[in-house]
Amino acid sequence: MPSVNLGKQHPTVYQSLMKMDAEVRAALETAGVDPLLVELVKIRVSQLNGCAFCLRLHARDALAKGETTDRLAVVAAWWEAQYFSAQERAALALAEQVTALAVPERRTWDDGSLTDVQVSAISWLATVMNAWNRVAITSHYPVAP
Repeated sequence: MPSVNLGKQHPTVYQSLMKMDAEVRAALETAGVDPLLVELVKIRVSQLNGCAFCLRLHARDALAKGETTDRLAVVAAWWEAQYFSAQERAALALAEQVTALAVPERRTWDDGSLTDVQVSAISWLATVMNAWNRVAITSHYPVAP
């Protein structure tokens, strides 16, 4: 497939995704989801999708918001590390479920540490992050030092 920048080819569709992203950010804020957790979910979804552009972007954003390099180093194996709270673990598992769309539905993340509004907001976050990953990967956004 040729390298095509999706945003340049269909800017109104891209703008619609940006609007959706803004709505998801507002929903996350209303739900009281910690901004560092938002970045962790973005990073984990991007890891699963293999999106280098988004990984670099959100790792930098997480560090700027106070995330530690130790936690970032182990987010790919969050279930094995003791760095993450019950709520963070639930959110990361939920994001993985939304990204992988496991069948039959797995709900191992549902330990009660997330409210219904947080589950919805994080599910939307994973959904929009999956869309952004696909835009970046398909458009071949450059990732260079």
